Amino acid sequence: MQSKFQTLDTFLYQHQVYWRSEPFHLCQQDELPWRHYNEALFAWLQSLDEQQIQVYKDQPDSLAEELGGFFPDLNDIVDVIQIPTLNREGLDLPKGTDTGIPGRKLEQIMSMSEAVLGHHKGNEWLEWCSGKGFLGRILSQQSKQPVTSFEWQQSLCDSGQAIADVQQLPMQFVQGDAFSEDANKVFNHNQHAVALHACGDLHVTLLNKVVNYSLPAVTISPCCYHLIQSERYQAMSTVAQSAQLSLSKSDLRIPLQETVTGGERVKRHRQLEMSFRLGFSQLLKRELGVLEYLPVPSIKKSELAEGFEAFCWWAANQKEIALPSGLDFDFYERLGEQLFWNMERLSLVQQVFRRPLEMWLTLDRALYLEEQGYQTSVEQFCERHITPRNILIRGWKVDK
Repeated sequence: MQSKFQTLDTFLYQHQVYWRSEPFHLCQQDELPWRHYNEALFAWLQSLDEQQIQVYKDQPDSLAEELGGFFPDLNDIVDVIQIPTLNREGLDLPKGTDTGIPGRKLEQIMSMSEAVLGHHKGNEWLEWCSGKGFLGRILSQQSKQPVTSFEWQQSLCDSGQAIADVQQLPMQFVQGDAFSEDANKVFNHNQHAVALHACGDLHVTLLNKVVNYSLPAVTISPCCYHLIQSERYQAMSTVAQSAQLSLSKSDLRIPLQETVTGGERVKRHRQLEMSFRLGFSQLLKRELGVLEYLPVPSIKKSELAEGFEAFCWWAANQKEIALPSGLDFDFYERLGEQLFWNMERLSLVQQVFRRPLEMWLTLDRALYLEEQGYQTSVEQFCERHITPRNILIRGWKVDK
């Protein structure tokens, strides 16, 4: 793991000019920061039509193979970030166990449950950031062991407890703040701690507490690395603390920009909204001299159907800006569409760095556990089409 981490650290550090810039902002600049020493890459991007762009976005392996011609060390990195996907045999759930769990989320929970149950150590469970306890419900039902479900929102605790009581599962929901001293009371030396998609400092805090209380096992699937209290990333392992790479909170968002969309309708909505935002930004720049991008609040998808001009008046009202009369909205709408596809082209470059960056963060966590006396492994608990956030970090306390 240490060797892989250092390989990724060197790769990401040497190529940071390609991935640190946000494509949404980069596509609005007059010059790319890397163009003058990789003109061939720029020419290749410009040659892509809309259909080709979409194909590469949907097929990351093909994209990595193509970009390997522009980044010779990328082929080695593709090998470094490959991790095994855990085999699944399926779980036999009694009727009602999956009550209230939405479709794709159920697949994620089932996959993680099977992975956790297959490598269980301890005689009870701690479900961190549990929500309604979907994961804990399956673990309790399958293992016949008690579960402590720790959650911030009281309403989710109440709902989860009610379902567990009806199903006669040995689950206890505890409401609390993960960052407070009170959170310590839910830990004991018999627990296998689990967390599915706990965000940023929430899963970091769990790992620290697992070590402090010498829990026999921990299994987490990290998510939302940018949700941290500090402005810069605080490395966990001693290896990462001496790394070349230093990450900002903005950098930590990059791995999360890969999503599994909900179909053509969702893609169309995204294209429309991004095009409108880019077109409005250019309108402000050219008509009013507003050079800095002004972030506009979220808008209801139904309101996008009213068209670009309506969006501009709405956005101007939100930012308390008076628009001049006689604007050529059609021109700026077309410009926004052009910029959208330029953004998509540039995002292909950043895309091949997302998983390496996520693996850098993952290995930092796994190495931290190793340094603290845990045997660790890193795998995929489900396929990418179920969720791109499919990395599982497992740690078992090494008996001395």
